[in-house]
Amino acid sequence: MNKFQPLMWIVLTTILVTLVVPSILVLSFSNNSKHIDASAKQDLTNRNDLADKNPAEPSIDVSVYRTMTKEIENIPLEEYVAGVVASEMPVSFEPEALKAQSLAARTFLVKQMLSPSKINLPEGTDITDSIQYHQIFKNKEELASEWGKDYQVNLSKVQKAVDATKGQIITYDEKPIDASFFSTSNGYTENSEDYWGNETPYLKSVDSPWDLQSPKFQNQTSITVSEFEELLGTKLNNDVNIGTILSKSEGNRIKFIEISDKKYSGKTIRNKLKLNSSDFTFKREGNKVIIITRGNGHGVGMSQYGANGLAMEGKNYKDIVHHYYQDVAISSVEPFINKMYVKK
Repeated sequence: MNKFQPLMWIVLTTILVTLVVPSILVLSFSNNSKHIDASAKQDLTNRNDLADKNPAEPSIDVSVYRTMTKEIENIPLEEYVAGVVASEMPVSFEPEALKAQSLAARTFLVKQMLSPSKINLPEGTDITDSIQYHQIFKNKEELASEWGKDYQVNLSKVQKAVDATKGQIITYDEKPIDASFFSTSNGYTENSEDYWGNETPYLKSVDSPWDLQSPKFQNQTSITVSEFEELLGTKLNNDVNIGTILSKSEGNRIKFIEISDKKYSGKTIRNKLKLNSSDFTFKREGNKVIIITRGNGHGVGMSQYGANGLAMEGKNYKDIVHHYYQDVAISSVEPFINKMYVKK
């Protein structure tokens, strides 16, 4: 080896170190940067997925006037619907019947909230908990007291039905319907005009044979002759059979009846005597009037026991809704949200 060779090796080594090490450092930093970018992108993706799964939606509160306490409760809309379903329909009913009730209850509420008329409503409220004007509602504390140890199981069943129809209402001509409902028919539902006087195209008489199995299908009661006469403002003769039926509705309920030369509508008789139904018969036994009624409720719209009967036959909630409300659609509530009370 000559004396210049060690010097040459040193120069070559220095050149190699100068060229290679920065390249390694750059490559390493580049790879690390890609890893950081990928992680950041994945984190952003995860956050976006979370946002998609939990979108920020407007929350609608329902101002409910509580008739017993005379106070106003502000209840989230879907919680209100659950409180109505739990109060208006037996929780033992089939899930599909509970879903149909959820849809009817939500639709009833939306139509009420959109209505410009606030008759029978205290100021600052959307709806009452009175069956006389609206639909029965009980809050969670009241349901817990009523159900006791079955509270969690019952509430879970109701909540599943409500969740299954969340955001859905029943519409006719792209507007929420008057989703009337009642307990038990006499085998048929009633035309709206035959009971309320106003014709509504989707509230038509349909057959409802499942109601015959309802424990509320038939009821017998009695009042004294003097009380009967006082309530109806008439005087009875001594005939065993009371009244002459002048006409019946398509739903086989009494439209008009004549008692001691005085004409009454079936609805008037039902209201004055506080009967279960306007399908009734009278019979005199001594100083008493025996009254037999068939069905329970006004008979217009969806029969709850009929809905349960359909569900037991394997029909779903949409089938039930379309049976009792004619030519309707099941629609999203979203187009009506801006017209309701929205709180971000």
